[in-house]
Amino acid sequence: MKPALRIALVGNPNCGKTALFNALTGSRQKVANYAGVTVERKEGALVTPEGQALTILDLPGTYSLRARSPDEVVTRDAVLGRLAGEVPPDAIVCVADATNLRLVLRLILELKAVGRPLILALNMYDIAQRQGLRIDLEGLARDLDLPIITTVATRRRGIGELVAQMVETATSLHTDVRASLWREPDGTALRDLHKEAQRLMRTHVHPPERPDTLTGRIDHVLLHPVAGIAVLLGLLFVMFQAVFIGAVPIMDLIDQGFAGLSDVVGQVLPHGWGRDLMVDGVIAGVGSVLVFLPQILILFLFIILLEDSGYMARAAFLMDRIMGGAGLHGRAFIPLLSSFACAVPGIMSTRVIDNRRDRLTTILIAPLMTCSARIPVYTLVIGAVIPNRTVLGVLNLQGLVMFALYAAGIGSALGISFILRKVFWRGQSEPFMMELPTYKAPNPANVLRTLMQKASMFLTRAGRIIMPLMVLVWFVSVFPGPPAGATGPAINYSLAGTLGQFLKPVFAPIGFNWQMTVALVPGMAAREVAVAALGTVYAVGGGGLSLAETLSHQWSLASGLAFLAWYVFAPQCVATLGVVKRETNSWLWPAIMFAYMFALAYGAALIVYQTARALGFG
Repeated sequence: MKPALRIALVGNPNCGKTALFNALTGSRQKVANYAGVTVERKEGALVTPEGQALTILDLPGTYSLRARSPDEVVTRDAVLGRLAGEVPPDAIVCVADATNLRLVLRLILELKAVGRPLILALNMYDIAQRQGLRIDLEGLARDLDLPIITTVATRRRGIGELVAQMVETATSLHTDVRASLWREPDGTALRDLHKEAQRLMRTHVHPPERPDTLTGRIDHVLLHPVAGIAVLLGLLFVMFQAVFIGAVPIMDLIDQGFAGLSDVVGQVLPHGWGRDLMVDGVIAGVGSVLVFLPQILILFLFIILLEDSGYMARAAFLMDRIMGGAGLHGRAFIPLLSSFACAVPGIMSTRVIDNRRDRLTTILIAPLMTCSARIPVYTLVIGAVIPNRTVLGVLNLQGLVMFALYAAGIGSALGISFILRKVFWRGQSEPFMMELPTYKAPNPANVLRTLMQKASMFLTRAGRIIMPLMVLVWFVSVFPGPPAGATGPAINYSLAGTLGQFLKPVFAPIGFNWQMTVALVPGMAAREVAVAALGTVYAVGGGGLSLAETLSHQWSLASGLAFLAWYVFAPQCVATLGVVKRETNSWLWPAIMFAYMFALAYGAALIVYQTARALGFG
C-alpha cells in the first residue's frame, strides 16, 4: 500500500468540521491528547478505492492563526509543522459553513500565507441552497487560487469528490517553504486581511433570496428573555423526568441479568473466597454501577440532540446575562456545559478563556456542575429513600428531586463565582460574542456513533477503575475475618468495618453510618465507585436484597438526603484534581478546590440532616 497522506481539517468552531471528520473516517478513529498538553487529538483513517491511505487529523476550531489559547496554539503549530513528534500535514482542508463565510474567509487567507497545499470545503451547502444563498464558486476559487468542494457531511454528499481532491492536492509537486518563514500577523496585517475578506464576500457571495425565516420565527420565541428561559427550564425538566421514567424498564432488565448471573456463579463455583469474590465483589460492585448506564445514555442523548440541532448556542445566549451577573465570562458557558458530562473535559475546555482570573474562576466551579458520574449515586439514593409517586397528577417526585439537585449545583456554582469575582478577584468580565447557527435536524448516524462512544467510555471506566477497586473493597471487607466465637456479620470485624468505625465520629453529625463513610474512600477515584462500594459492603454483610431495597431499610430519609447533599458538592474525583493541577501547573489550586468543596459538602449535609431530623424525618 502507498504511504499514508496526512490531511489536517481546520475551521471555525461550529462549522461542521467534526461531522465531516466522522463522514470521512467513520469508526476508524482514535482520540488521545497531544504530547505535553491536555488538548484533545482526534485522528482517523480511510483508504481510497485506488488504495491510497489517508490519515485525517481533526484540529481544534479556531478563527485565526494568531493563537491566543492552548487550543488555537495546537492548531497553528500543527498547520506549521511545529508540533513535537508530529509530521507536518501533506495538505490542509479548511472546512467552512457555507451559510456563514464572513469569518472563515480571513482564516483561509491566513492559511494561504502558510504555503501548504490547501482545499476549501464548503460544508452545509444544502442549507445555503435552501436559503437561496448565491456563491460564485468558480470566481471565488479563481480569486483564492485553490480548489473548492461543496459537501453535506451529515448526508455524505461530496465526500468522494473531497477525498479525490485531497489525494490530488497532497500529491502535487509542492516546494513552497513559506511555512518555515511564517510570522504571526500584526494588527496592520490582520486589518488588511479583514479588508480582503470583505472584498471577497461582496464580490462572490450574494445575500439569500429566500432567507431562513423559520429560524427567525423560532428564535423570536426561544431567545425571548422570558419565554426563552421558560423553554430552557422546561427542556431541562423533561430531560430529568426522562432519566427516571424512560430508563426504568432497561434498568430492571440489567438488574435482573446481574442477579441471575450472581445466582449462576454462586451455584457453579464451590464455597470459598473465590466464589465470594466473584459474587459479592465483582458482580455486586460492577453490576450496581452498570445498571445506571441507560440513564446516563438518556442524559447524553438529550445533550447531543440539543447540540446538533443548534439549540445549545441559544442556551448559551440565554444564560449569558445570568452568568454575567455572577461575574462569569460569557465563554465559561461551554466549559460549564461540558462539565455536566464530566468535569475533566469541562476544565480542559476553559483554555478558550484568555483572562487568567476568568479561567481560574471557571475551573474552580466546574466540578459543581452535576456530572454523569453523580447519576448512579443520585438515582440509587433517590430510588431508595424518595417515594416513587406523582405530584400534581403528572410529575414524578423522584425526577423533581433530581432536578433540584442539578439546580443546587448550578446555583452554588453561580454563588461561588460571585464571591470570587466580587470579593477576591475584582474586575470586569469581557462581553460574550458568538454567532448563532441555523437550526438543523440531527443526523441519526452521528447521534448513534456518539452515544456508542459514551457507552464505550463508561464500560471501559467500569473495567479499568471500578472492577479493581471493587476487588480491593471486597478484600478489606472480609479480611482478617471474625475471631472465634464472634457474633454479628463478619464485615464488622474487617478492615473496612474498623476504618468505618474509626471515621464514624467525624461523619456522625451529618447522619452517615459506617458503611456510608467507607464508601467515600474508594469514591475518591471516581464518584460512581461509591455506589459499587456500597454494593460490595452490603453484599458482604448479607441480606439477599437488592442494594436499593437494602438502603431503603437501613437508611433514614434524613441520612439519604444528607448523602445526596454531600454529593452535590463532594470533591471526590482524583482525575478532576489531577487535570486542575495540569491546567494550572500548580498544586495550590487543586488543594483550594478540594478544601472548599469538602467544607461545602460537609456543611450542606449537616444542615440537611439536622433540619430533616428536626422535622421528624430522622
